[in-house]
Amino acid sequence: MSSDHSLAEQQTARHPIQYVVSSDDMQSKHYTQQVETSDAHMVRRQALAEIDNAKFGWFHIKACLVAGVGFFTDSYDIFAINLCSLIMGYVYYADAAGSAKNTTPTNIDIWVKGSTQLGCIVGQLLFGYLSDRLGRKRIYGVELMIIIVCTIGGAFSGSSVRGLSVYWILFIWRFVLGIGIGGDYPVSAIITSEFATTKRRGAMVAAVFAMQGFGIVAAAIVAIVVLACFKSGINNDQLVLDYVWRIIMGLGAVPGVIALYFRMTIPETPRYTLDVERDVYRAANDVKATIGGKDAADAATPLYQEVARQPPKDTKPTWTEFYSYFKQWRHFKVLLGTSVSWFALDVAFYGINLNSSIILNAIGFSGSGSPYNKLMKNAAGNIILNLLGTLPGYWVTVFTIDRLGRRTIQFIGFAFLIVLFCILGFGYHKILDKSVAGFIVLFTLAQFFQNFGPNTTTFIIPAEAFPTRFRSTCHGISAASGKVGAVISSLGFFHLKDKGGKDAFIPHLIEIFALFMLLGFIVTWFVPETRGKTLEELNDEEEHQ
Repeated sequence: MSSDHSLAEQQTARHPIQYVVSSDDMQSKHYTQQVETSDAHMVRRQALAEIDNAKFGWFHIKACLVAGVGFFTDSYDIFAINLCSLIMGYVYYADAAGSAKNTTPTNIDIWVKGSTQLGCIVGQLLFGYLSDRLGRKRIYGVELMIIIVCTIGGAFSGSSVRGLSVYWILFIWRFVLGIGIGGDYPVSAIITSEFATTKRRGAMVAAVFAMQGFGIVAAAIVAIVVLACFKSGINNDQLVLDYVWRIIMGLGAVPGVIALYFRMTIPETPRYTLDVERDVYRAANDVKATIGGKDAADAATPLYQEVARQPPKDTKPTWTEFYSYFKQWRHFKVLLGTSVSWFALDVAFYGINLNSSIILNAIGFSGSGSPYNKLMKNAAGNIILNLLGTLPGYWVTVFTIDRLGRRTIQFIGFAFLIVLFCILGFGYHKILDKSVAGFIVLFTLAQFFQNFGPNTTTFIIPAEAFPTRFRSTCHGISAASGKVGAVISSLGFFHLKDKGGKDAFIPHLIEIFALFMLLGFIVTWFVPETRGKTLEELNDEEEHQ
């Protein structure tokens, strides 16, 4: 036996070792497979190390831009409907009587806006699963095609001869649009995370998500420009606004068209190729093509030559495997933490905007006047609101998340939001009566700590905290949980705000939001700190290979 082992140790890693340990052929075959597997694991570790420790370069910037443009488009489309619904009231309800004149009815307005959120739930679950099942590359770009087609389709919405009004047609387009937007969440987050270096992974994923802030501001800027172009026509005939809302909405497809080619040509992430398709050789080549790692085709590397001769062992994830993994509490609690924290955040994130009209009134960007002046002031006011708290919050997170940590920032955000919502809720009328400026400051701080806090971290953590085989599915589940909270807030709480009189219940809603922030703070204990760790270290994937 000693001579046998001595001979085995002298064999080169270039060829599978065929030395017979005993007369049993099955033992010989098993030993050969072990050595082949060892070779593949060595190449895998090297490829992953090159990704995790790569110098930040053009490919990383390109990946952030390609994914970020999608989120820019998503937020543009979601925010643009707020402006477009406002404009449509002047077109389709110009002849209404009394207070209904020039105003889209509340029930119609809620469902047209909420249709996108409902579609997002479907898209996040569907594309999250498909990204794990079919691969990131195979479906990346499909969600953007849906967004482009539905954005253009929505802009050309019109009433049917019988039955469906322009609002119902728009509802259908916006629902399918939501499927595309929802699909962008898990796929873009996972692709960015799996290509990122360990040192800058948090900043890269946060930068992709932060493009939402620019999309919101861009929608308002486009509205101002288009309104200015039609100023004389609007002042002569407000029905000219029918052109305006369609142009604002349709222009949302432009950034998507620009990004589509780059999404279709982005390579499969090496981690998916390694851990799901089990094609070590192709993964090593992809690393070379993207970040300049070792070239698996290099003839001078015997180990890579041997791995190249081993056929891929594609093992797609199954629901049985998913269940077996998450029936363990130590794994399930992470999914519970990411899902419930995102749900709790989105209830308040979408609900607190019920107060935006108060802020706009206070800073003089709402009120009486011609349709043109009202719409211009509304668009300009929304730019100011987002520049005050939303954009700074996003980008402070980008520049600090890899120093402070994801979990830390999420705790900080939820803690400050609990305090701010309690102050705003219990002191609502007193604050407004004594100092509108004070109310604006508190509202702005709430927006800041939503984005320098759980609004960003709930997007990032699910892109890191799960194994490659389930990562996209789990991100989709977490994101869909958030959108359920958004739907509850947008469709449910909106009806409660006028209970007891116009806007009379808003203080109590804010108090309820504080309770949801407390829930988010509690379940944050279930999520891991992912800063400074490789994706494999976070999920113990190395020991299971």
